[in-house]
Amino acid sequence: MNKYFLTVTACALAVSAYAQQGIPLTAKDYERAESFMGYSTAKFIDHANVQPNWLDGDKFWYTTKTENGEQTYLVDPAKKTKTLTSDYKATPPTGGRRFGGRNEVVSPDGKKAILIKDYNLYVKDVATGKLTQLTTDGIKDYGYATDNAGWKHSDAPILRWSPDSKKIATFQQDQRNSKDMYLVTTNVGAPRLEAWKYPLPGDKQIATIRRVVIDVENPKIISLNIPADPHRATLSDDISSSGTFDDIDWKADGSEVAFVSTSRDHKEEKFRIANAATGAVREVFEEKVKTQYESGQGAINWRYLANTKEIIWYSERDNWGHLYLYDATTGKVKNQITKGNWVVTRLLKVDEKSRTLYFIANGQDKKNPYFGHFYKIGFDGKKLTDLTPEEGNHIVSISPSGQHFMDTYSQPDVPPVTLMRSLDGKLITTLEKTDVTRLTATGWKAPIPVTVKAHDGKTDIYGLVFTPTKMDATKKYPVIDYIYPGPQGGSVGSWSFIASRGDNQALAELGFIVVVIEGTSNPDRSKSFHDMSYGNMAENTLPDQITAIKQLSEKYPIDTTKVGIWGHSGGGFATATAMFRYPDFFKVGISESGNHENRNYEDDWGERYNGLVENSDYEAQANQNYAKNLKGKLMLVHGLMDDNVPPYNTLLVVEALEKANKSFDLVIFPNSAHGYGAYSPYMMRRRWDYFVQNLLGLEPPKDYKMQGTVIR
Repeated sequence: MNKYFLTVTACALAVSAYAQQGIPLTAKDYERAESFMGYSTAKFIDHANVQPNWLDGDKFWYTTKTENGEQTYLVDPAKKTKTLTSDYKATPPTGGRRFGGRNEVVSPDGKKAILIKDYNLYVKDVATGKLTQLTTDGIKDYGYATDNAGWKHSDAPILRWSPDSKKIATFQQDQRNSKDMYLVTTNVGAPRLEAWKYPLPGDKQIATIRRVVIDVENPKIISLNIPADPHRATLSDDISSSGTFDDIDWKADGSEVAFVSTSRDHKEEKFRIANAATGAVREVFEEKVKTQYESGQGAINWRYLANTKEIIWYSERDNWGHLYLYDATTGKVKNQITKGNWVVTRLLKVDEKSRTLYFIANGQDKKNPYFGHFYKIGFDGKKLTDLTPEEGNHIVSISPSGQHFMDTYSQPDVPPVTLMRSLDGKLITTLEKTDVTRLTATGWKAPIPVTVKAHDGKTDIYGLVFTPTKMDATKKYPVIDYIYPGPQGGSVGSWSFIASRGDNQALAELGFIVVVIEGTSNPDRSKSFHDMSYGNMAENTLPDQITAIKQLSEKYPIDTTKVGIWGHSGGGFATATAMFRYPDFFKVGISESGNHENRNYEDDWGERYNGLVENSDYEAQANQNYAKNLKGKLMLVHGLMDDNVPPYNTLLVVEALEKANKSFDLVIFPNSAHGYGAYSPYMMRRRWDYFVQNLLGLEPPKDYKMQGTVIR
């Protein structure tokens, strides 16, 4: 008998017994399941979530929770001390990017703030409140620093201050020829029309940006002498993914600004340097790729080193994400800095004086390629050093001086340890060790990390399995596959310890085994791994999901004749695809807010991961074209005010199912956006009910009311 079965208790959970006897579930069963949600488990976790509040001199304070209440500590790395304090009111040092108001961007010296008014930019004197107009030719759909292309449409200005607080780099965004998106509210009386610019894949005209530098002290607009760029960036879907103007790096004295121009299809990157006084632009080099270029995962990894006329550049040209040193004068590669079958994800610090880089990289932890460690290496590619050698995923916060860092490491099933180290990796002190003793006493257990083969039979893929805390070793359980295929993320999300991952364990407590699999074509590994489904978004890692479930059924008591699947957004797209393309395997699906037709989803996402419409078969990937194949039970869900994935994506599938005379279930949230806000607990309860009814074959408690707030 498998070792796993020998370790489980023979005393079955009441829910499991009900499942065998056909006895309806009760509110008590749902209450017990809900006790495994994050809002229920957090109170039983001690010494967790250490967040440094940095002070001058690299001192910092943090607050942690214990069984007896909160405790606040003051840490002094220089003295290697950690002191309990009862009333600490010190504030962080000034400087850096700060917001004076919700829609203002404050200068590094804290004296000025930029804001948008009537499509133009104004500078505010922070001390007096006096406003000075910087631009005058901004108009509707051609305003300055506007953040409203695609699904993002806020009033915050998108710009980058020069380090000397005298200039800003920004743009005038041209959306005059872009198409509109429309949504309509549901209310008593006349509905309100919401309209904004939302280009789609294949549109002839998309949003573009006319790049400018603005002298703030002596108001003057300097236009960069290049054609307008597509509204694109190297890191994400648009040029403001980080909340600021992406792909910009100023020279310290404000005389030059380096930037990268990205082509519409993300296949061509041009590194350029502009004279901030004249607007003259010098082309330094360009990189072209066959699929899509990325500058890292979670952070832009290129830097302009003006003092030495060098550039740190990120590329996947050797199939792995690595750093290269370029000559900024000639545009030629001086040397490759990092190299090997592993991937740099985030460049955190560049020490120009010692010519050393500090970065997070995945792929060298023998246990799991997604575990990130903190490294340093010389510009010459020598002396690669792992500063965080402990097994696990490391989250690092570098001190303001750059001489110390806080390191929190953990695994999905191993609680965090938080350390303070000097920048050379030497341990200064252990700050906290997360204690889950009280949580374990409630019956909680961690998910089980697993490794299986992808659909190619060769590639290792990784995931988590959630089983009921008490099981009947003689029975098999229906399986629920939670999916978020990316390709900009993945189903697992963080590989650090998280006591409650959405409602995965809660669902398991109702009598299921829940699996979460990181499939091929997700990021954070090799370029070829990420590109496995480029040009065919409909693959959605589904072949990997199927083969993984089959392999896991050899070790865990999974009933492969009762397979459910659910996901939100990209996971909603994948869920419907699973039900339509693999109808004999997936029997029950819940598709929430899915981008079922990527010609109906904002232009940049599809064109980035799928290619331009003229070069990729979007028609063959659209879910509505396969709706006629539905055999199982499918619930479609959408918010009618979804400004990310417009609800027409789901309505196209609804129409196709009706044409095919297929029965299905539909849940609509008339005034909800992409997430369901206050209705999220309702949606979670409907999800539980649907799987209980259709996979377990039982009746759920009628209209059970969730007690907490869902945070996924």
